[in-house]
Amino acid sequence: MLLSIQNLSKSFAGVAALRGASLEMADGEIMALVGQNGAGKSTLIKILTGAYRLDEGQISFAGRDVSFSSPAESQKAGIATIYQEINLAAQRSVAENIYLGREPRRFGFLDHRGMREGARQVLQDFKLDIDVTRPVAHFNAATRQMVAIARSVTQQAKLLIMDEPTSSLDEREVAVLFETIRTLKRSGVGVIFIGHRLDELYALCNRVTIMRDGQTVAVGAMGDMPKMELVRHMLGRELAAFEALGKSADQQAERPLRLELQGAGSGLRVRNVDLTVREGEISGLAGLLGSGRSETARIIFGMDRLERGTMRMSGAGRTYDEPAEAIADGIGLVSEDRKVDGIVPDMSIRENMTLALLPKLRRAGIVDRAREDEIVQRFIKALRIKCASADQPIKELSGGNQQKVLLARWLCTDPKVLIVDEPTRGIDIGAKSEILKLLRSLADEGLSVLMISSELEELLAAADRITVLSDGASVAVLPRQAMSEKALLAAMAHQVD
Repeated sequence: MLLSIQNLSKSFAGVAALRGASLEMADGEIMALVGQNGAGKSTLIKILTGAYRLDEGQISFAGRDVSFSSPAESQKAGIATIYQEINLAAQRSVAENIYLGREPRRFGFLDHRGMREGARQVLQDFKLDIDVTRPVAHFNAATRQMVAIARSVTQQAKLLIMDEPTSSLDEREVAVLFETIRTLKRSGVGVIFIGHRLDELYALCNRVTIMRDGQTVAVGAMGDMPKMELVRHMLGRELAAFEALGKSADQQAERPLRLELQGAGSGLRVRNVDLTVREGEISGLAGLLGSGRSETARIIFGMDRLERGTMRMSGAGRTYDEPAEAIADGIGLVSEDRKVDGIVPDMSIRENMTLALLPKLRRAGIVDRAREDEIVQRFIKALRIKCASADQPIKELSGGNQQKVLLARWLCTDPKVLIVDEPTRGIDIGAKSEILKLLRSLADEGLSVLMISSELEELLAAADRITVLSDGASVAVLPRQAMSEKALLAAMAHQVD
C-alpha cells in the first residue's frame, strides 16, 4: 500500500471541512479524486502535503505513519504536487523553475549548463521544444503548465498529485501528459488525479474516490462506476436534477442593445471583432486558444486601449483609458484566473466583496461599516456562499464559493454589463450549476452578461447568442435557434477551413 488515509477530520473556524475522510491507493495506481467544490478534496491534499495540520485521523505513506509539518517535508518524503493555479517564479527562466530548490552544483557553484541540459531533456519527453533560458512569464498558460509538470516529474516522486492539470492544455498536450502519467505508473509512481472532466478520468484512471461534504462517500473501479452513478454520488441528487442543470430560458424577443463592438481591434491579438450584448441576455463568446476572447474582454473593461473600430454603451460611443472608467460606466469583469486577477487571498470575504464598491461606501474618507455589512450579508445569503462568517479569509473557501464572492463584488456595484471569463473553470458540476443558474436569473432581471467559456456545453446551455472568434476576428454569430455543437465546432474551425 503506497498511501492510506483513515478518518481524517479538519475544521476551520468551527466549520468542518473534513469529517472522517479516507483514501487508499497502491504503488503504480492512478486514483481519480472527485467531488463538488467544498467537498474537502483540497483540504485533504493540503493535509497530506503538510500545508495544513490534521485535527484527527491517521496517514500512512510508503509503509510508515506520517504527519508532515510543511510542504518541503512532504516533498522530501517523495510527494510532488501540481496545483490548479500554476505556481512558478515568473521572472526566472524555465530551467531555473524546473530545478528550483534542487539546483545542481559543480565545484561549489551553480551548474547552469547542467540545468539547461536537464531542462531540455525532460521537456523533450513532453515533446516541448522551447528556449529554457527565457523567463516563464514569456510563455502562454499551456506552456507554463507543462513546465510545472516537468518540475514535478524531475523530483522522482513516489506519489504525484495533480489538481486539474489539463485545464490550460490543448488536445495534443493532454495526450502527451496522459502518456507521461502512464509511463510514471509503469515505473511504480502513484498518481492522484483531481479533475472534473469525466471523459478524462475514465480514459486515464484505475479507480475513483468520491467526496461530498467533507466525507468519502464512494470508492470503486472506474470501469465499474457508470458516469451517472458517479455524478449522483458527487451531487447527492437525483439524475433528473442533474439533467436540468444550466438550462437557459427560452429565447426572448430581441431587446435594446446594451454593448456593441464594431471592427474592434488592439495590437495583434484583436484584429476585427463585431460583438453585441443586449439588455437581459447572456451573450456567449467562443473560440480556440489564442482566438482573442480574453483580450476582447480587456478592451471592453479598459485594461487595453481600443485602437481600431468603435465601442458603444447604450448607443453612446465609448473608449476607456482605464478600468475605473468602465466601472463608473456600469461594467464589471470577473477575470479568468481568480487566484491571480480576482481574490486577495489574505483578505476577508467582506473585504474582497466590497473592493470595487469602496468609493461609494466612504463618507468623509471613512467606510460606512453598517451599510457595508448590510450589503455583504445580503449577497452571502442571495448567492448562498458557504462560509463561517463574512470575516473568514477568502483563501479558506472552496473555488466555487470564491467565484461567488467575485460575482458579488460586481453585482453590489449594480452593473449594466457583467463580463464573466471562464466562470466555471476548475469548479465542480454542482457549483457550475449554481453559477449558470445565477447568471441566467441575473439576465432575466435585466442584466447584460457576456460569458466567455471554453466549455461548449455551457455556452449551448446558457447563452442566448454566441459570437465565435478566430485569430482575433469575429467569424460567426449563432442565435439560439441556430445553436448546435456541430455548428459551433464548424465556426471555431474557421481558421483551418
